Amino acid sequence: MLQPTPTENSLPLKTSGYRSLADALDYAAQGTTGCNFYNGRGELTRVVSYAELRRRAIELAHRLHGLGFERGTRVALVADTDPDFLVVFFACQYAGLVPVPLPAAVHLGGRSAFVEHLRAMLIDCQARAAFAPESFAGFLAEAAEGLDLQLAGSMASFRQLTPSAELPEPPAPSELAYLQYTSGSTRFPKGTMITQAAVLHNLAGILQYGVQIRRGDRFMSWLPYYHDMGLVGLILGPVVSQLSVDYLGTREFAMRPRLWLSLMSRNRSSISFSPPFGYALCARRLRDSDVASYDLSAWRVAGVGAEMIRAPWLHRFAEALQPAGFSAGSFLPCYGMAECSLAVSFAPLGQGLDSEWLDADQLAENRIAVLVDETGPAAGGRVTEFVNCGRPLPGYQVEIRTADGRLAAERECGTIFLRGKSVMSGYANNREASAAALSADGWLNTGDIGYRAGDSLFITGRAKDLLIINGRNIWPQDLEYVAEQQPEVRPEDASAFAIPGEDGSDVAVLVVQCREQDSFRQADLVERLKQRIQSEFGIACLIELVPLHTLPRTSSGKLSRSGARLDFLKRNQLEQRQCLPRELVDRTPHTEAAEPSRS
Repeated sequence: MLQPTPTENSLPLKTSGYRSLADALDYAAQGTTGCNFYNGRGELTRVVSYAELRRRAIELAHRLHGLGFERGTRVALVADTDPDFLVVFFACQYAGLVPVPLPAAVHLGGRSAFVEHLRAMLIDCQARAAFAPESFAGFLAEAAEGLDLQLAGSMASFRQLTPSAELPEPPAPSELAYLQYTSGSTRFPKGTMITQAAVLHNLAGILQYGVQIRRGDRFMSWLPYYHDMGLVGLILGPVVSQLSVDYLGTREFAMRPRLWLSLMSRNRSSISFSPPFGYALCARRLRDSDVASYDLSAWRVAGVGAEMIRAPWLHRFAEALQPAGFSAGSFLPCYGMAECSLAVSFAPLGQGLDSEWLDADQLAENRIAVLVDETGPAAGGRVTEFVNCGRPLPGYQVEIRTADGRLAAERECGTIFLRGKSVMSGYANNREASAAALSADGWLNTGDIGYRAGDSLFITGRAKDLLIINGRNIWPQDLEYVAEQQPEVRPEDASAFAIPGEDGSDVAVLVVQCREQDSFRQADLVERLKQRIQSEFGIACLIELVPLHTLPRTSSGKLSRSGARLDFLKRNQLEQRQCLPRELVDRTPHTEAAEPSRS
């Protein structure tokens, strides 16, 4: 019978001082810890110690080196939750090659859309070889057809390569460790170039100052391997800290989210991360009998990031699981992005959620974060809530700049700019995008909007998502939140964006997934939303109801507002540059059947 790798390790705890990721695995392999893989029934199916991972990676590295590729050649990896992904990823480290994790998710559009997306990324990263687990080998073969790839296949194909007698020199700190694709929530994803030094510096900060790891800690993850939080935080983080980690596939989590909690309870895991929607999904599926069977008292770090943090979702999760020993103080809000390896800032450990309630009108009109209490300004205006994402990790310089380029005052909103050792070298094969994001002196324009209060960062949204309606600044998440407060609508079932109206001004659109089939109740929901938005924001808004699984998501599972906008225009047979006909504004909701999305 399989036994999971132990929690305790005989090695002295070490989080820094490595020259490369291969160097980190060399050290971890001297101990007894490693990775455990669970299936959708919660059964332990594979155990891979770090010693075995190193042995298999080096063996495969000899075979990869035998291909005769130039140092730094890109190898694409379809990144499903599979032990072989880790083997190929680290084999690339030892062989002087650059792994490129690619999405392993068939989203809305089905097989053809996924294959087309995969093919575009293979071309974009200029891969010369590509790996996929058996379950995705057919997709890869179709996507790679006709491309300049010397090898594309599963581990069986890679094992047939003739090994070289020796390996190249270990990677230098200045060499690329991997390419990490952005989620593509606003446009086609771009490959961030992350050096060995950058990711190792970021991991040291995360482990020492963010989660403050301890001997006996244990990681748990269901996050996609191709997402920065999943790859850097929950694959490389455990290796660099020599801690054991338990993996549940992302698709298995989506189908049975309570398995996450069951495995956390069974293995006494202490560190796990999720975007807010993961906590919301779990809370929605919980039953009293489940809660009674859990013991989550060991869960000391419940990291939350990767998107805007909705505090009410997390409060519901904590309240539901408090009887199982979960502490709301375990929540660890953080802020980061692939362009910075992973993390930028962490809230104080043990603080839980620290929110500020702001005058929403002052924030929208004057970009000033004016504190109010939950009941709102004296005049009865709107309020909005933002979660404290904490203090930047050591080594970062952070500036918040206004639209005219000056440094913002405290509590004044602006674009967040960063500079530090963990920042990317640029976007692969994309000079134009690199120049737009990175200045000559190393400042990264994050594209995020936020403000500082003391030493803490508060993130208010993405600059490209901001709606300007009748001269008013409207954050899309505020419109989406109005929808999510309706009993018919679940978290992450609404997407807001703007399209041009017939007079050239922008029109707000809110697309809502709705399970309600009765046409009278649908009409009531639409009218309710229109009235709430008119009352709270002073704007008219087109409401479109669509079936479940219609809203598109990025490869990392985030809702894609740009994708939702494009789909809306296609559904209504509008070109992106065309204006919205006035008659469409008042039309009945769209309820035709749509092809379901796939996680």
